[in-house]
Amino acid sequence: MEPAGPQRILATLIGYQFSATLACALRLELFTLVASGADTLAQLALRLEASERGLRALCNALVAHGFLRLEGGRYRLAPDSAAYLDRRSPAYLGSVAEFLNDPGLARHFDGLEEAVRRGGTRDPEGGTIGGEDPLWVRFAEAMAPMARLYAEPMADELLRAGTARRVLDVAAGHGCYGLALARRVPGCAITFQDWPSVLEVARANARELGTRARFLAGSAFELEFPAGQDLVLLTNFVHHFERERAVALLTKARRALAPGGRVAMLEILLEDDRVTPAPSAAFDLVMLATTPRGEAYTRGEYAELFRAAGLATPAVQALVDPGHGLFVAASAG
Repeated sequence: MEPAGPQRILATLIGYQFSATLACALRLELFTLVASGADTLAQLALRLEASERGLRALCNALVAHGFLRLEGGRYRLAPDSAAYLDRRSPAYLGSVAEFLNDPGLARHFDGLEEAVRRGGTRDPEGGTIGGEDPLWVRFAEAMAPMARLYAEPMADELLRAGTARRVLDVAAGHGCYGLALARRVPGCAITFQDWPSVLEVARANARELGTRARFLAGSAFELEFPAGQDLVLLTNFVHHFERERAVALLTKARRALAPGGRVAMLEILLEDDRVTPAPSAAFDLVMLATTPRGEAYTRGEYAELFRAAGLATPAVQALVDPGHGLFVAASAG
């Protein structure tokens, strides 16, 4: 790696400005407007009832960051912007800014040095796991498009090993993971568990797809999981908790399995060196800032958690990208 020079250091320190630039453009639906033909400052000003001066600064900043191109006085979308930031695209991901740039999440990074000193969030209410946080409703609403990128291949992979007739989706949020399985298995009995307010998002998504489901409202640690499950899904959830609670959760999942059933966990995949891949290593700091004792566990540590919960050593494979892994195991006995 090249030594850090002044430009990279400065760019990192003003990264919040870059983030705000993109989030602003998404709130204005700027990419959708440009793609639909409002590709000059005058046209954009008319459509948005905004100043040309303001739009010039915004659009040219987006050009500087590679999200737009400027050709003969007209703006054009870069290929990735066209694919993911034009609301008309089936791969649209712009909604993720509503969660990732939410003030309720960003505030946990104020005074980060205190979280570093104490080894966990500085929030006296417990950070993002301190109860029925409205942030998770916004997560469920905003992050579904991102989740579908992983839910579809995850469902295909899990069903290669056999049909799952009864599925429990723990901390389901938007419900995309369980719904991907239910769509592939006629008559699948799917149960979604989450806080009551969050379950309303999963309920709406299931209704839209015409999927019949059960809904189990409350804390994953306090509720009894329904028995006889062919699959228990834990997607991007275990990393919020310390080892003891993670083992307790996996143990509950194991006890809910039917004979031959499996626990399937989609998680941030961090290799045992703790710095590979880089985004997974950086995610560990997110857990430090936002939870009391959560962390990005390594591949080997997850295997230990599974075994401590009475599960077999999980089969692990990268899913979609090197930073996400699918962990699957049946009971060890």
